[in-house]
Amino acid sequence: MRRRLIWTVAATVSMVLLAMLVPMAVLVRSYDLEDRLSRAALEVQGTETVVSGQDKGAVAVYLDGLNRRDDGVRTTVLYPDGTAIGPNPGEDERVAEARTTGRARVDDVDGGAQILVPVALGGSSGLPGQTPVVRVDVQEARFPSDLHVAWIVLALLGATLLAGAVLLADRLGRSFVRPIHDLAVATRSLGDPAGPRTVEVEGPPEVHELATALNRLVERVELLLERERENVADLSHRLRTPVTALRLGIEALEDPADRARLGADLDRLQQTVDVVVREARRSQREGVAPRTDALAVLAARTRYWLVLAEDQGRPVQVDLDDGPGPHVRTSPEDLEALADVLVDNVFTHTPPEAPLHVTLRAGEDAVTYVVEDGGPGVPDGSDPVGRGTSGSGSTGLGLAIAARTAEAADGTLRVDRSPGLGGTRVTVVLR
Repeated sequence: MRRRLIWTVAATVSMVLLAMLVPMAVLVRSYDLEDRLSRAALEVQGTETVVSGQDKGAVAVYLDGLNRRDDGVRTTVLYPDGTAIGPNPGEDERVAEARTTGRARVDDVDGGAQILVPVALGGSSGLPGQTPVVRVDVQEARFPSDLHVAWIVLALLGATLLAGAVLLADRLGRSFVRPIHDLAVATRSLGDPAGPRTVEVEGPPEVHELATALNRLVERVELLLERERENVADLSHRLRTPVTALRLGIEALEDPADRARLGADLDRLQQTVDVVVREARRSQREGVAPRTDALAVLAARTRYWLVLAEDQGRPVQVDLDDGPGPHVRTSPEDLEALADVLVDNVFTHTPPEAPLHVTLRAGEDAVTYVVEDGGPGVPDGSDPVGRGTSGSGSTGLGLAIAARTAEAADGTLRVDRSPGLGGTRVTVVLR
């Protein structure tokens, strides 16, 4: 928006300046030429007086002093006998017409203008054969001159006006864009564990209204999250007493088998409650939108499983990229769980002699994690990613949870057959 406003103002001001400065430059040039013609007319009057004295020597001296001035005006006297005194000798049709008609004339010529004035010497000298002609060549201004100085001043004035307009447009655009930028920064901070920023209400009325609505929304969301955390804490506290009472009752049972069975059920119940409480408090620990270096977490978790592979004597090939990679929108715990699911499936559903290949690649905006095995592969017609379905006797929740983790990170999970090992290949792309 800011850049477009600057370009729009620059284009508009440039067109206006061109529409004004070009005619002004042409007008200044016309005024300069008219001024030269006026001065040339005065010189013609003085030259006529000298020529009327009929002394060519005096005429030569006068013209020599006159033409020494560097004002772009050159005067020549052309006599009927072919004699010419001045820098531009020679006659043409215009000179002959002026001598014949006895009338002065002004003509446009290349590089300026030309004034022709026939001079009557008195007596019978009015005849065309006895009339000298004063020719004054008025040249256009050459650089440097007052005309060019005026043009430079006009150009500098136009450049100053254009720069001032662009600067004003930049300031105006910044006053529009800065509140929107601050609004975007505050919006991105909604997922920070430290809490969202409060948007300072400023700028145009529309941005002012949007910032006010966003602040109210953030306050409402924070209030709801705080209430949720309080409810979860109350739930954990309220369940502690009945669970303790159940445990005491179970320990009082006389049958060891019943005591062990009910104790195991109570332990699972306790673990389930702990998982629920921990998941409910996830946003408090990680923020609404967590970000994790996927390359580092997946590489570390893959190396963790290599110890078990060595104990089994399983052939393993690992190709991991080193260094920091792009951050993805998920927590380290979820990425570790994803790696555990994919690698544990290989150990669980393939014989120890089946090879395992793990590849981890980092691109500019994505991380690719590929786990391949040499086992029997995915049964035909099965949907291993479908929740609660499996073709290998498992619960089918592992790959479903991994797929959900990938989708939460704006990624994908694909299961197919490995072209190299012949077993299952799981490809996870996290963006």
